Amino acid sequence: MTTHLRKPSRIRFSGFVFLFVYPLVTAFSYGLSPLTQGWPIWLRTLVMVPFIVGAMVYLIIPLIQRRLTNWL
Repeated sequence: MTTHLRKPSRIRFSGFVFLFVYPLVTAFSYGLSPLTQGWPIWLRTLVMVPFIVGAMVYLIIPLIQRRLTNWL
């Protein structure tokens, strides 16, 4: 008897990434806002993106892949 593993759904995976990243980006935006008043948007984004990418690579995506595998 062979067991076929179901391939994870990219749609569900992207939905979970969205559910974790959106609040993180929103929180960072509110948190950085008082510190970066008067800065152009591209500079605010330049400061924020490395933190968001790091959180995605080292926290969010591994968490989704480990803990939410059954839902993918």
